[in-house]
Amino acid sequence: MASSEQALPAFVRLAAHTLRWRLLTELAVGDLRVRELMTLVGAPQNLVSYHLRLLRDGGLVTATRSSHDGRDSYYRLDLDRCAQALAGAGAALHPALRGVPEPPAPPPRWPRLSVLFACTGNSARSPVAEALLRHHTAGQVTVTSAGSRPAARMNPHAVRVLREQYGIDIADRRPRHLDTLRDRRFDYVITLCDKVRESCPEFGDHARWIHWSTPDPAAAGRSEQDVHAALGRATADIDTRIRHLLPVLAQTPEAHS
Repeated sequence: MASSEQALPAFVRLAAHTLRWRLLTELAVGDLRVRELMTLVGAPQNLVSYHLRLLRDGGLVTATRSSHDGRDSYYRLDLDRCAQALAGAGAALHPALRGVPEPPAPPPRWPRLSVLFACTGNSARSPVAEALLRHHTAGQVTVTSAGSRPAARMNPHAVRVLREQYGIDIADRRPRHLDTLRDRRFDYVITLCDKVRESCPEFGDHARWIHWSTPDPAAAGRSEQDVHAALGRATADIDTRIRHLLPVLAQTPEAHS
């Protein structure tokens, strides 16, 4: 008979703590700073920072330096790692529970929702997110993007990456300013740039706000090869975020005005 006195799986040890579970659930919505997490969980900075460090050491949470204020950092929950850790915990309990669960199938009809993605130039990150969400929802979710300081044209590397790796063509798209959308109603406003998060216009109390702290790939290096590689990484990361967003959108009730 196998001994029952075996070590708890790492995910169970980490997630079973009440405060760490609160931190995980808040970060499951979007990227947040320490002071924001302090407010949400009602705990002092030293305690929040301590438990965030444990979650980072356990591989469930990562941190990136804010591009708006280099003295600050955004914390992000790695949902793929969480899924793997959950599967490992299940396998430790019983072999029949081994394996990462399949993502839910897309609904036959998506809710009538409107989503806005925002970054600074609206030439790479936010139009990439716009195109990927439209692609994954077969155009059934209304999605657009804009920037606080729109560039003159689309980033050619973003156009190339989407065309070559995802079969999506955005070559004819032109960056637009956030101010042109002030009269629009959105169910979700998702900022991908730390600077835009601080300056994005209000879109009413109805909108749900989410932040994805995504470094500007255009600032990745001096060479075209560096920028293209950074765009590829950013696009893959945004696509992962979109895939995690899909079940949330599918369960969002439609607003009735």
